[in-house]
Amino acid sequence: MKLATGTVHKIPVDLAKALTMDKQALGVWEGLTPLARNEWICWTISVKQEKTRSEHVRRVVTELKEGMRRPCCWVGCIHRTDKAVSPSVRHVLGLDK
Repeated sequence: MKLATGTVHKIPVDLAKALTMDKQALGVWEGLTPLARNEWICWTISVKQEKTRSEHVRRVVTELKEGMRRPCCWVGCIHRTDKAVSPSVRHVLGLDK
């Protein structure tokens, strides 16, 4: 089964597997915009530790089922080339230095 992906990021295998194992989460995923899917993918893959990544994969499934459309309290995908990183996000990430 081919899953819908994001605007910049392709869906990683671990996230695809978790979504395909939960029909409700998968239905929500397929109904998201490409930008929203991109945010979830980037949020999942942008962590450093495998344990944290596993937690993020689980949270994507849970939070989609709870009605969340995008990850909460996250600066957003900095990999997009169609828009500049906002000044506030640049500051948080330390890109202004």
